[in-house]
Amino acid sequence: MELRSSNIEKLGGEVFDVLIVGGGINGAASAAALAGKGVRVALIDRGDFAGSTSMHSSNLVWGGIKYMESRDFALVRKLCMSRNHLIRSYPATVQEIRFLTTITRGFRYHPRYLWAGAWLYWLIGNGFTRIPRFLSPRAIRQSEPIVDVRDAVGGFEYSDAYLHDNDARFVFNFVRGALNYGAVAVNYVESLGAQRQGGLWITRARDVIGGGEREIRARVLINAAGPWVDEHNALTGQATSHRHLYSKGIHLIVPRLTDNRRVLAFFADDGRLFFVIPMGPRTCIGTTDTRVERPDVVASEDDIRFVLDNINKRLELDRPLGKEDIISIRCGVRPLAIRAEGGGERDFLQLSRKHAIDVNPQDAHLSIFGGKLTDCLNVGEEIVAEVGRMGVGVPYPKYRWYGEPPDQVRRQFLHQASLMRLDDLTAGDASEPLSSRLWRRYGTHALEMLEEIREDPRQAEVLIEGTEYLRCELHYAKRREMIARLEDFLRRRSKIALVVHEEAMRQSPGLREACAILFGDAAEARLEEYFATTRRERDEATAGERSAAGGPRHPPAAASGQRASH
Repeated sequence: MELRSSNIEKLGGEVFDVLIVGGGINGAASAAALAGKGVRVALIDRGDFAGSTSMHSSNLVWGGIKYMESRDFALVRKLCMSRNHLIRSYPATVQEIRFLTTITRGFRYHPRYLWAGAWLYWLIGNGFTRIPRFLSPRAIRQSEPIVDVRDAVGGFEYSDAYLHDNDARFVFNFVRGALNYGAVAVNYVESLGAQRQGGLWITRARDVIGGGEREIRARVLINAAGPWVDEHNALTGQATSHRHLYSKGIHLIVPRLTDNRRVLAFFADDGRLFFVIPMGPRTCIGTTDTRVERPDVVASEDDIRFVLDNINKRLELDRPLGKEDIISIRCGVRPLAIRAEGGGERDFLQLSRKHAIDVNPQDAHLSIFGGKLTDCLNVGEEIVAEVGRMGVGVPYPKYRWYGEPPDQVRRQFLHQASLMRLDDLTAGDASEPLSSRLWRRYGTHALEMLEEIREDPRQAEVLIEGTEYLRCELHYAKRREMIARLEDFLRRRSKIALVVHEEAMRQSPGLREACAILFGDAAEARLEEYFATTRRERDEATAGERSAAGGPRHPPAAASGQRASH
C-alpha cells in the first residue's frame, strides 16, 4: 500500500500533460506509450487495473479469423500484423498456438471451403505462423481422442496466439511499465467528472479505499473507461461520434480435459464459434455472446447450461461435465464501438471489436471506444500521435516503449539462474522450469528475486498450495504491484482464483501467510473481505436471475441464433 499511497499524494501535486481515466488494456497501453516517450502522465481507475473487460477475455491473441466471413479483410490484415508484432515483442508471453476446428454434417460451409479460408487467413498474416492443414474425421480423432467425430465431415488446423499468463497480468505489466517510466498510476481512485478551466482539465477524484477527494490537473484528458466511456463523457459534457453496444460473454474453468496444448474450436448449436482453451492445469470453455443494455453483467443459469450442453455434445468424456465440475466462472462485457447516429441498425453479431478514438481538439479530450488486447500496441501509438497534435511535447517520439527486456539481460538472468541451479527448485507438479516462469512474469525484476533466493532459500518455496507462486513473488507483489485487496492478487496479478477451488483456498495456510506478507496487520480483514465478497457476488447473481424471471430478459444465446466473437 506504500506505493499506492505515495502515488495518490502525487496526483494533486503538479500539472500533468495527460490524465487517463481507466486502467484496462486501452488506458494501460496508452499510459505506457506516453510515459515511455517522455510525456508526464497520470492514470487512475475506480477499481483495480484490468478490473473489468480486460480480465474476462479468452486469453487469445488472434488475427480475427471470424471477420473473414464478413469479408472485412482490411481489419483481418491489421489484426494479423498486430498479432505477429506481439509474438515478436513478447516471445515468452505471447505464443503461437494451434486451433483445431471440427465441422459437422449439415454445417453451412464445406470443411474444404473453410480450410481454403484458413489458407487465405495465413497469407493475409504474411505466412507468419505454421501453415494450416486439412483434417479428416480420422485424423481429428488421432490428434484429439476426446473429440466426438461421429457426425464430423472433416476439419482443419491453423494458428493464432495466446497469453501464457492471464490477460489481467498482461495489462498490469503495461501499468508497471508506465510506472517505471515515471508515470503516476493509482487504482481505486474514481473520477467524479471534470471541467475545462483556463486551458486545463480539472478532474475531481475520490479515493475509493481511503476516502477523501482531490483535484487532478492535466492539459489533456483521455477517457479510457472501457464499457463506461459513455458514462464518463456525460460527466465531462463531451459529445462524441461513437458510442457503445454491449455483449456479455462467459467462460467456465473446469478440470483439464486434454493434455494437448491446442485450442479446440467448434461451431455450437446456433452456428457460432465455441472454444476449449488450455489454461495450465485447467481448461477454459466458452463463450457466449448475448446483447445486454448495461455493462454490469452476471452469468445466468441459461449461460452456464448453454456452455455445458455444447461441450458435452462435442466431446467424448468419461462422464458429462456438470455444474459441480466448475472451478470458476469468467463473466464480462465486451464494449462494441458503433457510430452514435445509425450505428445500432447494423446486425449486432456482425460488429467487430475494432477500436475507435474520438478526438475533441478544442477541449483537448480523447475517448477510446471498443478495442481488444490484440490491437493494444496500435492504440498506444495512435494516442501518442493524437496527444502530440494537441500541442503536448513528446520528447522521445522514436522510443520503443513495449516488449520484453533485451536479450543480454535475459542471458544474464539465465546465467545467474543456472549457476544457482534455480530450476532444481522447481516444484514437482510445475508446468515449466522456474527460471522460465520468473523471467516471463517479471523480466528484469526477476534478477531481484534471484538475490532474495540466494540470501534465503526459503524464498523459493511455493507458498500457496496448488499454485506455483513463491514466497519471494509475494514480497515483490507487496513492493511493486499496488495490491490493495486480496482479489487484486488472486484474480488479476495472478490467475490463482481461476484455477484453484475456492474451498481449497479457504483452507490454505499458505494463503494466510500470503495475506500476512501483502497486508501485515490487516491480513485477517483482507482475507475475510475476499471470501465475503465472493459470497455476495454469488448472491447478487442469484438475485439477478430471480429479478429477470419476473420481468423482461434477454433470450439465452442458444435460443437467439447468435454467433460468438472471441
